[in-house]
Amino acid sequence: MELDTSTHSLPVYEALASSVRLSILQLLSTRQMNVRELAEALSLSSAIMTMHVKKLEKARLITTKMAPGKGGVQKICTLSAKKIEITLPTSPGLHRKSHQTEVSVGHYTDFDLLPSCGIATVEHTIGEYNEPRYFWYPERVQAKMLWFSRGYIEYKVPNFLLGSQNPEELEITFELSTMLPFHPGNEPAGVVFSFNSIELGKWSGQTYQGTSRGIHTPAWWSDPVSQSGLLKTLRMNRNGTYMDGKRISDVTLDTLPIRDKQWTFRIAVPEQNGSSPGITLFGRGFGNHQQDLLFNLYYNEQEA
Repeated sequence: MELDTSTHSLPVYEALASSVRLSILQLLSTRQMNVRELAEALSLSSAIMTMHVKKLEKARLITTKMAPGKGGVQKICTLSAKKIEITLPTSPGLHRKSHQTEVSVGHYTDFDLLPSCGIATVEHTIGEYNEPRYFWYPERVQAKMLWFSRGYIEYKVPNFLLGSQNPEELEITFELSTMLPFHPGNEPAGVVFSFNSIELGKWSGQTYQGTSRGIHTPAWWSDPVSQSGLLKTLRMNRNGTYMDGKRISDVTLDTLPIRDKQWTFRIAVPEQNGSSPGITLFGRGFGNHQQDLLFNLYYNEQEA
């Protein structure tokens, strides 16, 4: 989860400003618990615990679901956030120069994928579920959400780097879930990223159901299915390739054809053993982050 100093992040700061709610997060880090179990563990009434749970749920730090229990229906609580990163305002003097390009989720240029799959605009789904041919339907350029279980999706990105500019770091951010609509599971998909046919590394994903209502998810999208993903940041610099700050390969910026006039970025879910379901990619109008795929190439100017 990424936060900043805008009012959008206030629910998270408010949720964390309580020793009781911090204790709840600690308890949920070990296992799922219902409201009654949490209340007993912290010697609180169920009514007070319900209030704390609602604040944590509003902040998207936990997710809840109703399930049958011994005495009726119970609310099961699950920890959903694993890490929080806070971005503070930077001094104008520290601002890095960059070329920024945002590519819409539906503006892919190639794909080869397998069901379960689907594609949707902010107004409706495109064609039928589990039919890859609809990924070439003309309306797909309006798509802001797509999912598939195996295969790949590719995006082409223009490169505006000038000859007088030295590249320092390439940063790619996108909202991704390693779960599929209608196919909940516990084992996340392994995702492989490539840049101009060079494999950047594999990210094993993380278990995140994304069933809490997405902040930007349109009203017509059903509640029980995938609502949002996690904002992921893929960085390539002269030290290697990193996903959210964790090194995933030794591929450096210097080994990439970073000065090519056009880049091809691929997101793939390879054939693998296990029950990992696939990935869902969210753009503007879906999920919790109002952006599509965002490419930032940071650079410095060469001295004359």
